[in-house]
Amino acid sequence: MFIKNWKKEIFTIPNLLSLFRLMLLPVYAYIYLNATEDYQYLIAGSIMAVSCLTDMIDGKIARRFQMISTLGKILDPLADKITQFTLILCLSMKYPILLLVLALLLVKEIFQLVLGIINLRKGKMLPGALMAGKVCTTVLFVSLIALVLFPNIDPRWVNVIALTDMVFLTISFISYILAYLGKNTKVQDIQP
Repeated sequence: MFIKNWKKEIFTIPNLLSLFRLMLLPVYAYIYLNATEDYQYLIAGSIMAVSCLTDMIDGKIARRFQMISTLGKILDPLADKITQFTLILCLSMKYPILLLVLALLLVKEIFQLVLGIINLRKGKMLPGALMAGKVCTTVLFVSLIALVLFPNIDPRWVNVIALTDMVFLTISFISYILAYLGKNTKVQDIQP
């Protein structure tokens, strides 16, 4: 009986989609970093677009068909973070200004990881992603995929995109600081 529950917890469609997203990352990185022609950038951008679509679909499937699992609650946001990190890291090879975006992303994620662990040890956690985090993720994916798809973009637009991404990351970061440490924290007891 334990083995059946174990398999049911791990081998859900949403979890498999999250794993698929993670498997796409080395393919994307290889194609993007070796691209010299517009069609190669189009392929790399299409891979990331597929990744984003599966991210949207896996959550809907999980809720609609009651496939929400503890592993999925960890795997889905982890796949998001690793995808964002990979996208920004690869793009920063061509657009060094994105290293500032990458640094801010890392600071935000390390903060969330540390406070998340501290709260888990106390039997508490945030009930889910904050709206500011969801909006930030969407903005990052759209803007970064645009940079992949348009490799000859005017450098001024790259600066605008980097600044926009940093603004949304900052808003998201502040929202998580307030959720963890603010007067009206959103941290809740973990349900048994």
